[in-house]
Amino acid sequence: MSKPQVMLGMTLPDVDVWSERVTVALGQNPSPFSGPGTNTYLLGTGRRRILLDPGQGEGAYLPVLEQAMERCGCEGFQEIVLTHGHPDHIGGVRQVLDRFGDLRVSKKPWPGVDERYGIELTPIEDGAVIETEGATLRAVHTPGHAPDHLCFVVEEEGALISGDNVLGVGTTVIPAETGDLAEYMASLERMLELGPTCIYPAHGPRIPDGKAKIREYIAHRHERERQIVAVLTERAGRPIDIVQVVYAAYPEKLHAAACQSVTQHLMKLEREGRARREGNEPTQAVWSLQ
Repeated sequence: MSKPQVMLGMTLPDVDVWSERVTVALGQNPSPFSGPGTNTYLLGTGRRRILLDPGQGEGAYLPVLEQAMERCGCEGFQEIVLTHGHPDHIGGVRQVLDRFGDLRVSKKPWPGVDERYGIELTPIEDGAVIETEGATLRAVHTPGHAPDHLCFVVEEEGALISGDNVLGVGTTVIPAETGDLAEYMASLERMLELGPTCIYPAHGPRIPDGKAKIREYIAHRHERERQIVAVLTERAGRPIDIVQVVYAAYPEKLHAAACQSVTQHLMKLEREGRARREGNEPTQAVWSLQ
């Protein structure tokens, strides 16, 4: 079995320029979940740009952000735009506002979650268009990883900012409690229909062939489902038991994250009448085939 590609231990430059209108500042928050850290984007070609997903508020981030601004000739920000409300994407907003002053912060609402950050948010929905000098972003609602998740088409390039839906290396975690695998698969199909030239992910390197990567993601999820069913054909088990078989080639540090996605696969099978569980908590239940 070939060793799977993972972001654990991967490094990326603190600042990089991926196109004339896309500069990246690394969020300085490496972890098993985020890989090298969150890619935060400075978008546009003017002196005031859109800042997309300003990380989670690490102290080391602001100097990197200012280095990125200098690199691309950006003197300030028009506004902040968010793909979704997970902490490594929205957690750095307050830090940026404290440093650069009041800015509009736009995202799709996630009631019950947004409020905990104490930030005034401007709601945007599917199809919203945000313009700045040199860049036009079109929002595409792509739930599954998170209910409020938006991707953004960069109209001038035909590129797609994928948030957490597609990563530069490895695959996306579908949280057991707040994710939805069926919605995620539908979102991947919608992203494929957009025909992106390249993908700018929230974690990991730029993806040069967007359509090929999305097809790879769709095939991967179908293969994971087949593998999970194969394990349950042999014996019942908890999600972590299945992870230890299906993800045996992966570093153990990633097993907790994999357990979330495996649980989502099991819940999908349950909704389809193909699996059942003993126990109320999906991640701790014993699962078997119907």
